[in-house]
Amino acid sequence: MESANHSTCVINDKMVPFATFYIIIFLIGITTSLVALWAFITSKSAKKCINVYLINLLLSDFLLMMALPVKIANDLGNVSQSLMVFHCQVSGPLIYINLYASIIFLSFISVQRYLQITQSSKLLRLQEVSFAVLMSAVVWFLILFINVPNMAIPMNNITVKQGVTCSDLKTEMGKHWHALSVFLGMAIFFNASAAVLLSNGLVLKQLWGRRETDPEDQASARHAFRNIALVTLAYVICFVPYHAVRMPYTFTQVTELITDCDLKKSLFLAKESTLLLAILHLCFDPLLYFIICRAFRDRVTKAFLKRPSIPDDADTQIPE
Repeated sequence: MESANHSTCVINDKMVPFATFYIIIFLIGITTSLVALWAFITSKSAKKCINVYLINLLLSDFLLMMALPVKIANDLGNVSQSLMVFHCQVSGPLIYINLYASIIFLSFISVQRYLQITQSSKLLRLQEVSFAVLMSAVVWFLILFINVPNMAIPMNNITVKQGVTCSDLKTEMGKHWHALSVFLGMAIFFNASAAVLLSNGLVLKQLWGRRETDPEDQASARHAFRNIALVTLAYVICFVPYHAVRMPYTFTQVTELITDCDLKKSLFLAKESTLLLAILHLCFDPLLYFIICRAFRDRVTKAFLKRPSIPDDADTQIPE
């Protein structure tokens, strides 16, 4: 039955353009992430809570870069049976581990920036490095608990040919756990997005007030306002479209509610297109490090621009 369906309804026959974009993203991401790793390693500044989240975000990006070459090869087509299975069982889940780890750590970073600007003594515990390390460990445990079973559950032993997708290789148990992991991922996204939008919105509100009432802080407030707005916009562009189409596409994988071939193909292409946007965050994260982390900014500026960065009080008073 499945073989017949695949012979008449091939949904993944237009993946070469995606592979081309992934190659570009991978090259940019690996270059900028290695620069970020070098900057964090060589920085002698004292550790901060927010830097813990940034380093964990960088770690999740390296997991994504381990998975991208396999996805690129798979999207180019004509892969071996073993490589297809490896992509579906290992590199595919690694992409989703990165996706949701990144979303959570970005939400932590946004909340931390808000806590910095409020400077509330009641919330000092949340700004300690030890607390950030603990929360990072909890995040990794949660993300691995959701996604590792997708790696561990055995695949169906069927012949890989044109039109076969990862869903076709999954057993019934694998499909059900995959659907559950998608549902849990959606829950993570909605909660993290609420934290990002609320925290950044409150920060933008305070920055706008400072820009209007304190002429001495107008320049730094405008700069900080623009940076926070750009970070928020990048978050929305990268992650919102994917989650808008993720659940409808999942229904085509685990149920027979959607049988129209054209609709299946449209949902698949929509999922892949928005996944490309989500993976694009790999190129944006180093810009986030530069905007938020003064130690990173100083290190990169001195190394590549041959001049010291302009000192300001943004890291202690106004989030950039």
